[in-house]
Amino acid sequence: MVDFSISEVDNEILAQLRAEGKAGEKYTRYYEDHEEEIIPKKFDEADDFPSIMSLMKKRSFDDTPGATFQMLLIMQRAATLGVTLQTRTGGLGNAALGAAGTDEQKKKWGGMTLAMSITEPGAGSDTKAIQSTARLDGDEWVINGDKIFVTTGIRCEGVVVWATVDKAAGRAGIKSFVVMKGTPGFNIVRKEKKLGIRTSDTAAYSFEECRIPRENLLGGDESVPKPGQGSASYKGVLKTFNMTRPAVAAGGVGKAKGALEWCVDALKDEGVEVDWEASAHNRTSAQQTLIEMEADTDAAALTVLRAAWLADKGQPNNVEASVSKSKGGDVCRTVPQRAMNLLGAMSVSHDHLVEVYLRDGRISDIYEGTGQIQRLIIARNILGFSSAELS
Repeated sequence: MVDFSISEVDNEILAQLRAEGKAGEKYTRYYEDHEEEIIPKKFDEADDFPSIMSLMKKRSFDDTPGATFQMLLIMQRAATLGVTLQTRTGGLGNAALGAAGTDEQKKKWGGMTLAMSITEPGAGSDTKAIQSTARLDGDEWVINGDKIFVTTGIRCEGVVVWATVDKAAGRAGIKSFVVMKGTPGFNIVRKEKKLGIRTSDTAAYSFEECRIPRENLLGGDESVPKPGQGSASYKGVLKTFNMTRPAVAAGGVGKAKGALEWCVDALKDEGVEVDWEASAHNRTSAQQTLIEMEADTDAAALTVLRAAWLADKGQPNNVEASVSKSKGGDVCRTVPQRAMNLLGAMSVSHDHLVEVYLRDGRISDIYEGTGQIQRLIIARNILGFSSAELS
């Protein structure tokens, strides 16, 4: 039986995350307006809250399963606009390391913060268009290419770089490599300026004859299969998306939840409240809109929890991960936009933070594979088509 109930201990952790987010909200607009600055690893207010890790230690086997709880944490964190009071370790590259790395690699780099570097100026969701190259020269890989939109790209200690070892092999020739900061030829070009998530640390890189040890190939598989056979290394790293896509979707759902709550509270202050028990013909248009926003948000949250629940059970969740990403990417746009429609002119004012939900949420439909890509994946699985047959 599917059970998404949350334990008492986990509710305590989620409540603290919400409180921390509210405490950090006073910094949000500053770092929005000063995008060039890096948020400190720790703010003084962090000492007012018990360590999340100390609360985590209270969890038992009977508490909410791991992947499911992780998605709830992300939703709760995203539902506030507060700057994180204390930076936590880990990045998207750590998910790749966990999915495709050898035991030795996990032991070596598991405690570090690793970013993930896939996107290039000419290659986004279409990974076969990656132009960055890696060639083997003795006992070293030599990496060349440009990467953009690397999340935690400034703060990270190292990065998982996607590069091709054989362009003629297409996707089968793409491998991933761990490159540590400070490696000669690894250059940070700039901190990116963005529409939303301005407080996020996002960087652009260039690699110029960047030499790394041979053993830094993630997974260690140097073979290049024939076109159409697929690469075990590439497929291994792609498995990370089965967890990172629900995580991105959870962030989008969190932004939708935050915008909905902000809107409900603001309208309540103006005397507009929803009678959730009233029939449709007894509701105003505003009340009906709020109910529809809540229904859409809850539905999206359930798709995220479904994908996480399957992961907790050790069952395949490729399609469910894409469903959650597609749905989360929808509500992160539509719910904040409808909230702003209801709130009117105040919603676009710099004096209020509600407009940040729309800008910050927008990315949830773009990174980790756009909504259009997710619909292709879902359609291929339902119809039994290959990527060559349906693209």
